[in-house]
Amino acid sequence: MKIAILGAGYGGMVAAWDLRKAGHDVTIFESEDYAGGLASGFKEPHWDWSVEKFYHHWFQSDSEMLGLIRELGLEDKVLFPRPLTVMLYKGKWYPFDSILNALRFPGLGFGIDKIRFGFVGLYLRLTKNWRELEKFTAHEWMTKYAGKQVYEQMWQPLLIGKFASHYKEVNMAWMWARMHVRTTRLGTFEGGFQKFADLFAEKLRERGVEIRFGTRINSIKRNQDSGLSADGEIFDQVLVTSSPNLLAKLCPELPESYLKGLLELKSMGAVVMTLSLKHAISKEGYYWFNVPKDEGYPFLALVEHTNFVSSKHFGGDHIVYAGDYLELGHEYFSMSDEELLERFIPAFQKFNPDFKREWINKIWVHKTNYAQPIPLVGHSKNIPAIQTPLDGLFFASMSQVYPWDRGTNFAVEIGRRAARMMLDD
Repeated sequence: MKIAILGAGYGGMVAAWDLRKAGHDVTIFESEDYAGGLASGFKEPHWDWSVEKFYHHWFQSDSEMLGLIRELGLEDKVLFPRPLTVMLYKGKWYPFDSILNALRFPGLGFGIDKIRFGFVGLYLRLTKNWRELEKFTAHEWMTKYAGKQVYEQMWQPLLIGKFASHYKEVNMAWMWARMHVRTTRLGTFEGGFQKFADLFAEKLRERGVEIRFGTRINSIKRNQDSGLSADGEIFDQVLVTSSPNLLAKLCPELPESYLKGLLELKSMGAVVMTLSLKHAISKEGYYWFNVPKDEGYPFLALVEHTNFVSSKHFGGDHIVYAGDYLELGHEYFSMSDEELLERFIPAFQKFNPDFKREWINKIWVHKTNYAQPIPLVGHSKNIPAIQTPLDGLFFASMSQVYPWDRGTNFAVEIGRRAARMMLDD
């Protein structure tokens, strides 16, 4: 078969790998001039490693991702440091990266609250019945079973930070997925995620996959004889790995019911500022600060990347992210980089009173409209089918990895699942 794949993110590339391995003629179309999708990165001339535009890491439980890396013969490039994650309580940051530290966290209260926290965490780790959990919102389920104190201190700020005004609508299966498989050990790739994407693209080309960077497909239509036309070029099958909205624009020939399902899916965008600094912000060497937005912080997380991997990989620069999930139309999407920096500087000084503008070497701001799907109650019935009603057209996106949360591990899983369906078709 002659197959087109739209998107050189992890899902599109792994689908191309499997389809080419099965003997098919595969072409990847990527509108950007690089591979990696939302996990892509950038690099300064004096850096040895790249930095991700939207901060990424792997968990030790990411079996799909780590399995692919082994298959590519790159497992010796995977690193698992042990960075420190902290939460704020009454003006002080406390480690929150293990069961023991969680039980020590004063924000959970004492006695019955900590017992309930422990039992809820254990239940969510052990149960596999997420379909029962998707009948409830995380707000109501956690309030009932974890208790008001634990919910309001821990889980409500996370939901508000991730989903803004939609936080009471998110179903409990989403929360289950975060707690069921995630680990405290976090991993990365030697050289950065962009290095991995570049090596993967190189291996695809060695296998005979054609990758056309800087090439945007604008239309997918039925060909009058057979197959599908992608901007006039004929293919037996096409796999789209974009957002649901973009698929709807690309292929208006899809049946009205399928298009309606695509357009009704909700998602959050993201705005992430990356800073290169002369000095570290965290004096204690903390990596991930879970930031409570209801206490006046203008972002959801502060992530000091060089407390995860050494600043020596970045010419001695200290790399910090300040990021947020936002509803489309939020003012951050229209603010200039300088305006956003002015908004963020007072918050940086809360983390370190010594912080000055003179510490900043350079800033970068990256924005995307499609970063976090919003899973509502009973969301499994809303997931678009990978095999669309249009013969030969397939769709694989982060909106279909549910109940799992978006991430490179599940991009690999759904890319491989789509490839299997295409081979069976």
